[in-house]
Amino acid sequence: MRSSFTAVRPLAPRQLTSSILCGALVLICGACSGGGGGRTTSEEYLPVPHERAPDHFKVRFETPKGNILIQVERDWAPIGADRFYTLVKTGYLNGDRFFRVVPKFVIQFGLAPDPKLTGRWRQSNLKDDPVKENNMRGTVVFATAGPNTRTTQLFINTNDNVRLDGQGFAPFGRVIDGMNVVDQIYSGYGEQPDQTRIQTEGNAYLEKEFPNLDYIKAATIVE
Repeated sequence: MRSSFTAVRPLAPRQLTSSILCGALVLICGACSGGGGGRTTSEEYLPVPHERAPDHFKVRFETPKGNILIQVERDWAPIGADRFYTLVKTGYLNGDRFFRVVPKFVIQFGLAPDPKLTGRWRQSNLKDDPVKENNMRGTVVFATAGPNTRTTQLFINTNDNVRLDGQGFAPFGRVIDGMNVVDQIYSGYGEQPDQTRIQTEGNAYLEKEFPNLDYIKAATIVE
């Protein structure tokens, strides 16, 4: 890993063989989806909110390409479902860029437009949920940096990635309408955006360097 500020994300299929040969986890370092260890700043953040999610609920993402509707089943991964519910309710996901798009693998998001907001949530790791559902196309999952390190980074599986099941990636919901929109999310930058810079500079960095990224205009609970 590059530093204590990095997080682990699922490896794209093309990266699997070399990682296994190196004896590494089938995960690679990205930006912080959890863990504040080694943080050098003395800045302190208020505790993040927490709400218990309903047993079943829907979330609508409005994007420039159209709407995406997600069905969440709390019993799949209750801790993750509660965090997702809270992120949506508090507006955290509004303006989030889809900053990592690997075709036929995943679309990743969950770093706030305001780096101070990202920093606040980064201090609040979640305990792991057992993996009850497969990482199938359309499922929505939290990224992780290892055991008990989930915070805000999420991804949508755009392929059947069942190999992620054994790595602790626990789906908590799935796209029930708008996978055609998910498939149209801009992928031209691939994995170029620097996740550390997203954390420290927010959307100011992304809008300048990667202006074509698609994003969540608004995320809302659908009653």
